Amino acid sequence: MTNYQTKFGSLQDFDKGRVEIVDDDPKNYVFSNVFEVASTSAPYERVAVAKNFEYVIEAVRAEGTSGWYSADHDEFALCMDGVIEVHLVKLDEPVAPVGHQGAVALEADPDGRKMGRLVLKRGHMGLLPRGSAYRFHAGQPAAMMIQTIQGDVTVQKWAEICQTAA
Repeated sequence: MTNYQTKFGSLQDFDKGRVEIVDDDPKNYVFSNVFEVASTSAPYERVAVAKNFEYVIEAVRAEGTSGWYSADHDEFALCMDGVIEVHLVKLDEPVAPVGHQGAVALEADPDGRKMGRLVLKRGHMGLLPRGSAYRFHAGQPAAMMIQTIQGDVTVQKWAEICQTAA
């Protein structure tokens, strides 16, 4: 019987990985490594690593304190490595226009009442609710994924992050 050992990646220790194509062209597939993308990104740059219609998964390097964001729909943050605090504010008035796709960056601190904070560690997921503003803080570099809708703050680097040859 073959023994398999699970190895968790991190910003400091990950295997690049690859798609193994049997009888097709690798350009027909998208493959990227969340840890690799986060390790080479600027803090809080939200790089799309997966896409399904308008929905995206963004890989994010959390380091220091981000600016404030808001969206007219729920989003989810999943900590992949490290410890990430999420600070939430219930907005007095919506910032993201009704029906706007994706998150928007706020230009100033939000007006509203504090909702509290989440402390996310590896594998923890937090809801970023519609009608709120949120920002992230990480004392040490960390990695997270954000499930959202593609929008103004989504960065697309497909040619840089995707495998294009077998």
